[in-house]
Amino acid sequence: MRFLTGFFLLMTAASAMAADSVLLDQDFRRLASDDVVNLAEAYSGKVVLVVNTASKCGNTPQYDGLEMLYQEYADKGFVVLGFPSNDFFGQEPGTEEQIQEFCRLTYKVKFPMFEKVTVKEGEAHPFFDGLAAAAGTYPTWNFHKYLIGRDGKLITEFSPRTKPYDDKVIAEIESALAM
Repeated sequence: MRFLTGFFLLMTAASAMAADSVLLDQDFRRLASDDVVNLAEAYSGKVVLVVNTASKCGNTPQYDGLEMLYQEYADKGFVVLGFPSNDFFGQEPGTEEQIQEFCRLTYKVKFPMFEKVTVKEGEAHPFFDGLAAAAGTYPTWNFHKYLIGRDGKLITEFSPRTKPYDDKVIAEIESALAM
């Protein structure tokens, strides 16, 4: 009987963990690559900042801050995931190879970047539909940020105007990392 109770508790915990990671249970190609990554598997147990990016936007210098966050907190279990999008006035018109080269050469981006996607309401990739449903808002511009906890649940979102090193962003990341 004790075995069955233990097995039931284990299965319930596994089921709860799987339900928590549903938001991240998406497959994406790495930018300019054929390698496919399941976000839930690759970033399980990490605090994740998801950002829709663009290379020709007034917010593009946020790449610097995003990379600094990634470098500063990566060893504590934090990762930034970039998703280029050409949804807002064609500010990400290049090929994935051009985007990758721009990010690496101009901003020394090392955080994971994934395939170009659509993020705006009505046309969004299912991943961004899920993020928007959890947050109550779709990206309204480039560099919208969604913070996901180690449990795979959305913690909060930040507008494109909120810079990566804003006190609110840092506080939320550090709080999530402490859990």
